[in-house]
Amino acid sequence: MSPVRFAVDRLDHVTLNCRDIDITASWYQRVLGMDREEFGRQQRTCLKFGGQKLNLRPVLADEGEWATAEAPLSGAADLCFVTAVRPSDVVEHLGRCGVAVEEGPVERIGALGLMTSVYCRDPDGNLIEIASYLGD
Repeated sequence: MSPVRFAVDRLDHVTLNCRDIDITASWYQRVLGMDREEFGRQQRTCLKFGGQKLNLRPVLADEGEWATAEAPLSGAADLCFVTAVRPSDVVEHLGRCGVAVEEGPVERIGALGLMTSVYCRDPDGNLIEIASYLGD
């Protein structure tokens, strides 16, 4: 019998471990324009954008109720989000939101080729890359 072969189509969701779900959700809503939703029997929180979502998991959640990584720490993720605005507009928006730019705009290579990225951190310390394929 031959092994089953398949290819992954896309990323559906990522779970972020958070110190405070309300603070984290508010930041992603305000800074990145995501939509907050509650879901499931336990009323978990997620942030939706495009065809994906971020599930927010409190770091102190009972591991028996929520399957997670071996070391569910907050601030250990590096995430790249793609936007359809110019990097200079991203920098301006972050400034209006009171979010410090750590680096950028800088050229990077993304999944679709050359892009320009701006880096900042979310309230948990995760590195957030906001990228644009538009250039500036």
